[in-house]
Amino acid sequence: MYIILAILAFGILIATHELGHFMAAKACGVRVNEFAIGMGPAIFKKQGKETLYSLRILPVGGFCAMEGEDEKSEDPRAFSSQKAWKKLIILVAGVAMNFIFGFIIMLIIFSRFNYYAGTTIDSLADGFPLEDQIMVGDTVYSIDGHRIYYADDFSTYMSRGNGETVDMVVVRDGEKVKLDNLPLTLREYVDNGETQLRYGITFNVIEAKFKDKIAYSWYETHNSVRLVLMGLTDLVTGKLGVQDMGGVVQVVDVINEVGQQSETTSAALWNIAYICGFIAINLAVMNILPIPALDGGRVFFLLVTFVIEKITRKKVNPKYEGYIHAICLLLLLGLMVFVTYHDILRIING
Repeated sequence: MYIILAILAFGILIATHELGHFMAAKACGVRVNEFAIGMGPAIFKKQGKETLYSLRILPVGGFCAMEGEDEKSEDPRAFSSQKAWKKLIILVAGVAMNFIFGFIIMLIIFSRFNYYAGTTIDSLADGFPLEDQIMVGDTVYSIDGHRIYYADDFSTYMSRGNGETVDMVVVRDGEKVKLDNLPLTLREYVDNGETQLRYGITFNVIEAKFKDKIAYSWYETHNSVRLVLMGLTDLVTGKLGVQDMGGVVQVVDVINEVGQQSETTSAALWNIAYICGFIAINLAVMNILPIPALDGGRVFFLLVTFVIEKITRKKVNPKYEGYIHAICLLLLLGLMVFVTYHDILRIING
């Protein structure tokens, strides 16, 4: 059941992205030849007044094929015939829809909560060794240069440190205090008769009013962007390899596992909803990167083309850009096959 739900979720996320392009194109008067959800052979087609609507067999993509998108066209309603600002709106509309959709999911999820954990230190564990440096009432502002908004950030960025020391900034009596090379590490503390591995810090609890729920949902959306960028940084710096990347198969497997391990069906659906919200934001970030074949790459070429045409006073033939996007799309599909292969091996090997 959860596998089917995961596949449906992917379809919805892709449809949301492509719907953004479609709605923006129609609003700007651009002719859309085909609006497709999925890739590969079509399993359903319906011809509209001017647009062919299709559902394709592989739920790993989709497209909004506009007239003159990658080739020259004499049609005045072609994408290539539009002004730069209209093209820009159409190109970023898919990313915007994914981001907005992700935020709405986060808002629905976290509006159920009545309390959030803040970043002001409410108490320190018995035997905490750094009471002369960290004090009750301090508000943790940043860890290793990363801004801290809620208690979840504290755990995230502490876990990314060297495990021995941390550079922390706290707000104390209205002023920022730097605590460099702070030897704050996980230690065993006794809590209610149980020994737990903790940092020894307990944060304040915020009673969530309506504005707090919106703020926390926005934070979760923003934090999801930070996590995606963090992962990309790890790939570039070599902390992670290509083999560590996960594709559609792994995401479906994770959703299925989360669903099965949740205590109730209701809890499973809420947990899966959070994953879908994160994926929606992930898609927004990845698509806006300046990589050919992605929306960000098309925006980059739009800006380059705009500058060239202003300087040379000549129109740039869109077919050349189309060639670059086509080549990069093949490379991305190859990467997708590679990642999928490793996802399957990972599942088989347990």
